[in-house]
Amino acid sequence: MTRLVLVRHGETTWHAENRYAGVTDVPLTPRGLDQARQLADWARTAEVAAIWSSDLTRARLTAAPCAEAAGLPLQIDQRLRELNFGRAEGLTRAEMSQRFPDALQAFHADPVNDHLPGGEDPAAAATRFTACLNDIVSRHPGDRVLVIAHTTAIRLALCTLLGLPLPDYRRLFPAVRNCALTEVRVEDGEVALLAFNTPIEALEPQ
Repeated sequence: MTRLVLVRHGETTWHAENRYAGVTDVPLTPRGLDQARQLADWARTAEVAAIWSSDLTRARLTAAPCAEAAGLPLQIDQRLRELNFGRAEGLTRAEMSQRFPDALQAFHADPVNDHLPGGEDPAAAATRFTACLNDIVSRHPGDRVLVIAHTTAIRLALCTLLGLPLPDYRRLFPAVRNCALTEVRVEDGEVALLAFNTPIEALEPQ
């Protein structure tokens, strides 16, 4: 049995303004850095055997204090990065509704088959992300592993792992808080959801 703790990175300058960051490398806000420190306080005694992170700066800056606190090397994998949102990168929803209203309406109806214009296919993103998680499980059998990644990628992965319809990821998992914990158990190929979106403020050293 392997447990994966999936965590969205800390708050960024764009997320504070409700802008889609995607693969754009935006920095953490002071609040985001504080969230990373809170997560590191939890990780220090959480008995994680490994810490993995997306290669994007906001994920690495969130993961690095955790690795230091837990005394573990930080392992980086590009497959854990967020979706490329194409023309939506850097935009708010209001700005998208002005620039491509029809495409945005189609996205809201079916965010997988009608994903944001010029963006990455969410089905392909789910495949690459879960392939990385499967590799992590193979490398750390019986362990608890902390994985720092991104909100849409995590939601797509949850649908894939739990056998839920991929186009429903926004409805089933409407939001993932910054530095909140989502934990799954993988045992004999079966996946169970142990916790979802536990806020960083509710975490206590374990």
